[in-house]
Amino acid sequence: MLQNEDEADGGGFVPTPKREEIQGSSEDYDKKSSNKRLKDVEISVPIVYGTMAFWLGKKASESQSHKWMVYVRGATNKDLSAVIKRVVFQLHPSFTNPMRVVESPPFELSECGWGEFEIAISIFFHSDAYDKQLTLFHHLKLYAEEEFCPLSTKKPVIVESYDEIVFPDPSEAFFARVQNHPAVIMPRLPATFALPLVPIEHEDEEKKGNTTDHLLSQWFINFSDTDELVKLAAARQQVQSRIVMLRRQMMTDGVPHPLEPACVS
Repeated sequence: MLQNEDEADGGGFVPTPKREEIQGSSEDYDKKSSNKRLKDVEISVPIVYGTMAFWLGKKASESQSHKWMVYVRGATNKDLSAVIKRVVFQLHPSFTNPMRVVESPPFELSECGWGEFEIAISIFFHSDAYDKQLTLFHHLKLYAEEEFCPLSTKKPVIVESYDEIVFPDPSEAFFARVQNHPAVIMPRLPATFALPLVPIEHEDEEKKGNTTDHLLSQWFINFSDTDELVKLAAARQQVQSRIVMLRRQMMTDGVPHPLEPACVS
């Protein structure tokens, strides 16, 4: 796992994006399943996993200073239940029943506490996708990294990680079942390629797992390329404005412009 982190808006931190390629033996899989596999094909599922912590303010006690949530969501806030069957969160042993199993979306759980610790997040997939689990690790943070950042009951401390789960050589059934799903990145296949017909899940059922309208969605970090370009453009504009301001100040103070050295007589 890469641990280098860059500061993000909203008091959160965004680690360098990772790519988790599902490993396994194609031969072993074919023995367990009658589904044929698509060679040299990859299905990618962008996910975000993280924690969001709120200070309880006047309601805080020595043992319960924060209310926090740990979760796995689609990077575009679309339902992940077409790929993920369940998620298991392994909390600190001091919690009652530290192994928490979430069988349906949204894949999240909330708790209260006072300490920071590492959470193991085990993701289990549907059998036609992958028959083993993927375990990720995430450190719960209750306090912002900024040294002089005051505690706030309104602004949470957010730490999110972007990841892409890659399924190489997927089964035909899995490919056909998720090929039109908005949370899944699919490769292009030849128009002549025929896939088995798979019943499409009811749209209302799929929407149950969306986190677009989540009560805390305003705090989710946007990992889209468009959003990153907007942020870069805004940062560049701020830098340019600062340069203009400094140049004007230097001219007012009589300091020679660094690009226009004073003449020496």
